[in-house]
Amino acid sequence: MRFDELDLENEILDGIDAMNFQEMTPVQELTIPIILEGKDIIGCAQTGTGKTAAYTLPLLNRLVREGNSDNRVRSVIMVPTRELAQQIDMQLEGFSYFLPISTTVVYGGGDGAGWDQQKKGLLMGSDVVIATPGRLLSHIANSGIDLSHVKYFILDEADRMLDMGFFDDIMQIVKHLPQERQTIMFSATLPPKIRQLAKQILHNPAEINIAISKPNEAIVQSAYICYETQKMPIILDLFTNNPNKKTIIFSSSKQKVKDLAYALKRRKLSVAAMHSDLEQEQREAVMLDFKNGKINILVATDIVARGIDIDDIALVVNFDVPHDPEDYIHRIGRTARANADGVAITFVSEAEQGKFHKIEQFIEKDIYKIPLPPELGEAPTYNPQAFERRSHHRNKHNKKRYFKPKSKSTPQNNKGGL
Repeated sequence: MRFDELDLENEILDGIDAMNFQEMTPVQELTIPIILEGKDIIGCAQTGTGKTAAYTLPLLNRLVREGNSDNRVRSVIMVPTRELAQQIDMQLEGFSYFLPISTTVVYGGGDGAGWDQQKKGLLMGSDVVIATPGRLLSHIANSGIDLSHVKYFILDEADRMLDMGFFDDIMQIVKHLPQERQTIMFSATLPPKIRQLAKQILHNPAEINIAISKPNEAIVQSAYICYETQKMPIILDLFTNNPNKKTIIFSSSKQKVKDLAYALKRRKLSVAAMHSDLEQEQREAVMLDFKNGKINILVATDIVARGIDIDDIALVVNFDVPHDPEDYIHRIGRTARANADGVAITFVSEAEQGKFHKIEQFIEKDIYKIPLPPELGEAPTYNPQAFERRSHHRNKHNKKRYFKPKSKSTPQNNKGGL
């Protein structure tokens, strides 16, 4: 279905055309007509499915038809991170290029001038406010802003906001909104906590499910079974042979992110780290350099990298096994986009074998195990069921035990590679 088949204002269709959008994605085709009718929605859709346009286009259409003669904040888009807020703002700017629509982006990490600029936009009554929960609450408490005329409340990546501990913040913000409003919620998954939130803030919502339950078939998935101490040598070997692939490396902690970036930089590779210690301007510069190809390798934590929407990523490396299968699918879904192929490699330590096996069960696929390069020594046996039994026994007796790498023996006669 084409966008010009929808009941959208000509100026919005002009903006869509200028951005070279023609055919709708499945999530857009299902949700836009319902949002245009004014109904609440809970949508299950991940990054890369076109969900941003699915809610911004009907939102713009309704805002421009209603006008804003009394200069009040009419809509709030709530997101978990500043990076996602910026990306939504950029897309919104393109769609609304021919419209008299004002937007204010509200997030933390800037200086006093940034706060004042946000406050000014809120007090002047921006048509659209894109905000992280904590920063918006700060403005509610200190800037005297009025959200009592908000007609549209949108939560994007709601599951991630709850993972980051924003449930109470969201409920506090909802108290400042009118009960008569349209509420739209998008989430990559629909666990019980999301259902609970939806029950509290949505009214008879339509449910749309475009969740990607299986990875894209174009992604070549593989894994290294290794000891934790072998992960760094593997990654150095990997990028010695493939230095120029556009890559995201995910790690579980910002300290690992820093260590990885430092080690790769010492190899004269084009790499940058993305973590919560960076100032706002530094994050923006890193993202711009990565998007424009000045940096080939981005090392990032999950939360900071959430919402990155770049089409030409050739390789995703999971330095640590994600906590759950949905996060795994979300991570590797950054590659093989826009009809391209991609590669995803996961490093699986002995202690992570149980988690990785659950991922294999979830996607119903035995992921290929790449033999370690001989010079890195012997790898542990992949036997997740045995580890799970040991883990269960350990938890049952409430004792802490630590698995140490086996001593290196004669190198195996096999070769590593992608």
